Amino acid sequence: MKSDSDKKMYYGLFNDSFPPVLDGVTLTVENYCKWLQATGRDVCVVTPWAPRFTGIDGLKLYRYFSLPIYNRHPYRYGYPRLDPLIWRRMRNTSFRIVHAHCPFSSGRLAAYAAHKQNIPLVATFHSKYRTDLERSLPGPMVTYQMNRLREFYNSATEVWIPQAAVEETLREYGYKGKVVVVENGNDFCDGITDMDTYKQESRRIIGLADDEIGLLFVGQHILEKGIDVIINALAKLNGINFKMNFIGTGYALDDMKTLVGKLGLESRVKFHGVLQEREELRRYYAGSDLFLFPSFYDNAPLVVREAAAMQTPSVLLEGSTAAELMRDGENGFLTNRTPDDYAQVITRIASDHDLRIKAGQGARQTLARPWQNVMDEVIQRYDEIIARHEYSKK
Repeated sequence: MKSDSDKKMYYGLFNDSFPPVLDGVTLTVENYCKWLQATGRDVCVVTPWAPRFTGIDGLKLYRYFSLPIYNRHPYRYGYPRLDPLIWRRMRNTSFRIVHAHCPFSSGRLAAYAAHKQNIPLVATFHSKYRTDLERSLPGPMVTYQMNRLREFYNSATEVWIPQAAVEETLREYGYKGKVVVVENGNDFCDGITDMDTYKQESRRIIGLADDEIGLLFVGQHILEKGIDVIINALAKLNGINFKMNFIGTGYALDDMKTLVGKLGLESRVKFHGVLQEREELRRYYAGSDLFLFPSFYDNAPLVVREAAAMQTPSVLLEGSTAAELMRDGENGFLTNRTPDDYAQVITRIASDHDLRIKAGQGARQTLARPWQNVMDEVIQRYDEIIARHEYSKK
């Protein structure tokens, strides 16, 4: 059912997570909402129901039936088949364009709305979904879901990826169509006039002494992120006065704490859980000397760009998708996925203050792009897609 002239036309954003669930894709959708609304566009978000959600002013939000995902708190899996109201809303809400940031339940709803209303569907490929599926499903179910995932992306009007190296993963999944690189932005880029002073203040606020090397990880506490590599590497940092901060949560948290205790690192490692306040999180990025991220799992992690915005260089893995834009020693550091190699790199960087400063400045210059800049490009692309689609219907 198409809208009458007096009805609002919405830009639909679909994702399987939204606050209070926080991760990189959630932040991406939040910033799409913010900047689309700032330009006077009406936005509708479609996402599974989650507890403790307080709402966002001026945002139309549709939530549908969901259940918690075992071992992946606070994530939930949406079951739109058990929620007849959501399908009616997808038919009757007047969308101008729909943009799916996940291929699963929310993505299927986006595809349904696009089909019923004959409007464009944009789909962004954010994550290495096969890894998640293989952890939680038996082999035949993984095959079934991967076939559905491939069909979903093939049905899209346009498929976006956050950086060029992600295309390789999408091709491995069997997608053969065209892809467009549309980067993610960063909400930490603005608002600081004196970075050196801000970083010094942040060290004091987060409790780092002048002679301590501040190490940081932000993200899901899951083995796929390489958190065991980090902890085992910490035990090999002989002679280095360091403090390690872990921010986030995940199924491996208890095992991480056990390993920290086993290695005698309790006095040097602190677990903070999820930090809801963005300014508090920004202080940890700014006050730290190195951001540790030994992950082959991630495509284009926002956390690396957030650290870069605060001139904090990352230690990534050679050959990882996340490291596509990294130049060793210039805007970050690269090494192998073993505790020995990881510890050797941290030890070398910890003793070279000038190298850390150089890499941090390079990271900010090359990796930190403001969301406003990104959204100017997104809106232009939306307009072009809508115009082409309208022309094709004539």
